[in-house]
Amino acid sequence: MRLDKFLKVARIVKRRTLARELCDDEAVTVNGLVAKAGRAVHAGDRVAVRTRRQRLHLTILAVPERGVRKADAADLYRVERVEPVAEEW
Repeated sequence: MRLDKFLKVARIVKRRTLARELCDDEAVTVNGLVAKAGRAVHAGDRVAVRTRRQRLHLTILAVPERGVRKADAADLYRVERVEPVAEEW
């Protein structure tokens, strides 16, 4: 599954276009490398997403073949840590 689609399906971001913009701004890394929106993600990958307020570090536990229910979205990843970010962005 594409990175931008995973971020949307897992409900980490609200819209896929927002996920694509974050990737274009180099605010998303996968396994420590800056990732483009079309990068394939797999279970076990470590993803970091930087927003204006925080940097979210998570590990992908499962990649669905299609959309999932809202209640099941949180089971797709595990949050490792959340770091506050200064608003220099």
